[in-house]
Amino acid sequence: MKEYLTKEIRNIALLGHASTGKTVLGEAMYFSTGKSSRMGKIDDGTTISDYHEDEIARKFSISSSLICAEWNEKKLNIIDTPGYLDFISESKAITRVVDFGLIVVNSMDVSVVGTDLVNKFSKADNLPCGFAINMLDKEHAAFEKALESLQNSFGKNVIPLQIPINEGVDFDSIIDIIANKMLTFSKDSRGKATTSEVPADLKAKVEEMRENLIEFVAESDDELLEKFFDEGTLSDEELSVGLKKAILSRNLFPVFATSGFNNIGVTNMMNLICSYAPCPSDRDSVKGSLNGKEIVRKIDDNEPTSLFVFKTSSELHVGELSVFKVISGILRGGGDLYNCSSKNNERIGQIYSVNGKVKTEVAHMHAGDIGAVVKLKHTHTNDTLAESKNQIEYPKINFPNPVVRVAVTPKSRADEDKINIGLQTLQDEDPTFHYEYDAEIKQTIISGQGELHLKISLDRLKEKYNVEVDQIKPKIPYRETIKKRAEAKYRHKKQSGGAGQFAEVWLRVEPLERGSGIVFEDKLVGQNVDRVFVPSVEKGIKACCSEGIIAGCHVTDLKATFYDGKMHPVDSKDIAFQIAGKGAFRECVKNATPSLLEPVYQIDVTVPEEFMGDVMGDVSTRRGKVLGMDTEGHFQTIKAHIPLSELYQYGTSLRSMTQGKGLHKQKFSHYDPVPHEIQEKIIAEYKKEKEED
Repeated sequence: MKEYLTKEIRNIALLGHASTGKTVLGEAMYFSTGKSSRMGKIDDGTTISDYHEDEIARKFSISSSLICAEWNEKKLNIIDTPGYLDFISESKAITRVVDFGLIVVNSMDVSVVGTDLVNKFSKADNLPCGFAINMLDKEHAAFEKALESLQNSFGKNVIPLQIPINEGVDFDSIIDIIANKMLTFSKDSRGKATTSEVPADLKAKVEEMRENLIEFVAESDDELLEKFFDEGTLSDEELSVGLKKAILSRNLFPVFATSGFNNIGVTNMMNLICSYAPCPSDRDSVKGSLNGKEIVRKIDDNEPTSLFVFKTSSELHVGELSVFKVISGILRGGGDLYNCSSKNNERIGQIYSVNGKVKTEVAHMHAGDIGAVVKLKHTHTNDTLAESKNQIEYPKINFPNPVVRVAVTPKSRADEDKINIGLQTLQDEDPTFHYEYDAEIKQTIISGQGELHLKISLDRLKEKYNVEVDQIKPKIPYRETIKKRAEAKYRHKKQSGGAGQFAEVWLRVEPLERGSGIVFEDKLVGQNVDRVFVPSVEKGIKACCSEGIIAGCHVTDLKATFYDGKMHPVDSKDIAFQIAGKGAFRECVKNATPSLLEPVYQIDVTVPEEFMGDVMGDVSTRRGKVLGMDTEGHFQTIKAHIPLSELYQYGTSLRSMTQGKGLHKQKFSHYDPVPHEIQEKIIAEYKKEKEED
């Protein structure tokens, strides 16, 4: 591959919901460059970007992958992203590093939540975007309807640069609005086209669309707008310059008409992207920091070298692969860079340009380019590497919070260490996968973006480390508290030959506001108890709070006051007052009407309007409380509070209710009292477990 300068690079992300044809469209783009002898197919497992075994078996993308193509003297770094909702969060990393987002939509069904989600990711990163209305070769393809839906959702500045002529099973022709020409594509999927004049019956329509495009371009630039008012139009050169500016500033979102499967409209789309999509240096300078001070780097070869790692993966027979974007300077192999995130030096060995699973070594990469290195020792996703004398750390990508959690137990106790190492590695590779040991409920918890996400992660754990785990429902971290004030006295006396033990503690408890935790107060007067034993009583109380009293859950939101007691000049000691403090606290809580609290989560459920009734009804059956609703285009976002105990496998239920079009986010909100009948059941189960133990 020849050397490409920053101005000659186009970093493009294929974004969107599942089943819109992103992978096939990427395959058509690569095939059109002549680098492969035939177009790969998903059904055959031969596409360049879906090369992992689990992707081939399931026939959809699970992780983002890079395709490198050369077209019109430009280098196209095309990143194919997953659209399945369990994995679509990978797009959050990609919108940070590319310079143009191509949101691919199914011409027959635009109103899907994934389209809305990736648009939000792109907007948050100020990423210039366009839309590819794909699958126009299908029987019920409807370009005009899809375009209208996009304009209703994202604005009237969603403007077509191509339109189809004969959409449907015979689709083979488009009109290029800018060139004002018709292109008829060959039937052999090679993307070759013959050019002709626009049919007479469409000339008026195309001219109107071209004028509409010119007007939107003029409105995005004051000088062009003045020229437009003076002359009523723009020259071809002014249109070209203005269109690029409008796309860069997100004032215009171009629309393309394609069939990836038959490679129709794709090569013309690539021509337009090369001409009008921004190169890396067209974008704003990148802000970073060092020791709290802001630093700004231009995407330029003359700046100090720095790069941002946005993805890591373990490749068979290769090792850990770190995929990066060169933010500034020129990256050369064989040198050292400093990891400003982990504070370690890294040796940069061979640098690769990546095509799916194929890696081609290159000597160096210019600012703005995307590539990979292998076997970095201390580097993971979200890390910044830079020259040690010119350090900078770029902001980390904020990945979405997990929406599903399960507990895992090893099938063999001998595998515990390997499992922990494997889970940590999975977390390092995939920031949307989390694992932790929860000391409160004494379970290892894994969490992610959906049940399938967790299943595939555990399949990879088994494949790589040859260990297996069982998935079980995680325990709920209930809390115990009290409803009223109470007092108790507890005497601990032990005599068993030799030195004895003696302590008497008088204690009072009273409820506090939710979220107050445990407050311990010493109100001793007189000399009945030596003050040296106050910490012993507090220690006993805190131990009891950790163990629980009525259901084995942490005790919270109360004040315990140690106001009196008795001691023995010989037999009183630290352990005696710990035991007495624990006993007094236990008796106090039992006398203070103990009750359980449960964690309540806020969920935001985004669904098409037609599923509102089913989702609202389901929230009610889960003891949920609807807080409100927001409208966003064709979608409604329901905000609700639901107890954590009712959210197990909620993602699966939601997708079943919404035909796979629903998406939810969740985060902890607060604790609420458990209903009496449920509390009695929880306490009974706890007592039964204790008896069995």
